[in-house]
Amino acid sequence: MSFKSLGLSDSLLHAINKKGYDKPSPIQEKAIPFILDRKDVLASAQTGTGKTAGFVLPILQILSETRQPKRRPIRSLILTPTRELAAQIYANVKEYSEFLPINSMVIFGGVNQNPQIRELRNGVDVLVATPGRLLDLHGQGKLFLNQVEVLVLDEADRMLDMGFLRDIKRILPLLPPKRQNLLFSATFSKEIKMLAGTFMFEPELVEATPENTAVEKIIQKVYRVDKGRKPALVIKLVKEGDWRQVLIFTRTKHGANRLSQKLEKSGITSAAIHSNKSQGARTKALAGFKKGEIRVLVATDIAARGLDIPLLPHVINFELPNVPEDYVHRIGRTGRAGASGEAISLVGADEADLVRGIEKLLKEKLPSEEIEGFEPKDEPQPAKEAPRRNQNNRNRSGSRPKSGNSGGGNQRSGGGSKGGGNPGNKPGSGGGNRKFKPRRRR
Repeated sequence: MSFKSLGLSDSLLHAINKKGYDKPSPIQEKAIPFILDRKDVLASAQTGTGKTAGFVLPILQILSETRQPKRRPIRSLILTPTRELAAQIYANVKEYSEFLPINSMVIFGGVNQNPQIRELRNGVDVLVATPGRLLDLHGQGKLFLNQVEVLVLDEADRMLDMGFLRDIKRILPLLPPKRQNLLFSATFSKEIKMLAGTFMFEPELVEATPENTAVEKIIQKVYRVDKGRKPALVIKLVKEGDWRQVLIFTRTKHGANRLSQKLEKSGITSAAIHSNKSQGARTKALAGFKKGEIRVLVATDIAARGLDIPLLPHVINFELPNVPEDYVHRIGRTGRAGASGEAISLVGADEADLVRGIEKLLKEKLPSEEIEGFEPKDEPQPAKEAPRRNQNNRNRSGSRPKSGNSGGGNQRSGGGSKGGGNPGNKPGSGGGNRKFKPRRRR
């Protein structure tokens, strides 16, 4: 199948050809016809499979086929969880709409809002935004969403993971009730289906690949290694392999900074990106990485889905993620657009359970080996046995122990589970969960 056979206009085909694409990916082939038919779509596809073009191309065609209002209100809203992903989607919108009379822009936090406000005054057809900055500018009366024709929730599962459910519920009532809704996600969890049931109308379900599977062209390896020797092994792999572009994931921001500093001291150009870095620093680091000026980019999971780096050959999990699904998103930064890639995980003895969780999710055994001189020596520490108390629950001094967080543990307010709340509730409601049952279009 070709892009032309999907019914796209000559202007879009020209832009696609300029990008060098010759045929649609599976998610594009399945989703684009439904979107052009103005149907709601609930789509699941792995990262790196062309999800963005799968919704941007038909949206641009829909908007270009109808008469442009003079004041250019926001006609399509694309919500995404991170600044990096928002910037990436905006870049794609600009490229695909090069030969169309479409205005687009991106807004996100962490930068001065005044340039964004000035650009909004000029009118915009397609707005790419993160939820926080969108609500902030709407609250100031700087933008209005009452003429949105197409809503997109991109990386919806990540938005739930990052606690944006409450923001999404605040945004939905600001939109006109009659609109087209598109929800794109790397996974099809129950929470995602429940969220879809609150605002989508008889959506077409599209799955391009089995849920939570790794891209077939990614070579996955596990190196069992002594925890303290991980930085030295990274340096060895990069230098001996003469790797010029490597993305490394750590669990913490401080860990990313420390590893980046050690790489620099060894003579390997490196930069760290995470939420503590300013947007300018993150943008500069990513640009240097793409240009080849920086060999190694060390990132936390905030970048796991927001980076679009063509032909990235190597991804290293310096530490495995606590959530198995995040492993899929991390390694999905390589092996994109049909290219091959390599994903290496450095696993200490205390991460054995995390490996088993990933293997259970992928339903496959990851190849594992050791490298001479880096063999694991650390062993997981046994859990300390809680001190026993006597029958009358008194300590040695005879007084009763002080009460702490009895029975409660370290619980976070507002819901600490994935999604940050009850995804099955209607926006603004306080009821319990309900089964996925999309509303019917009136």
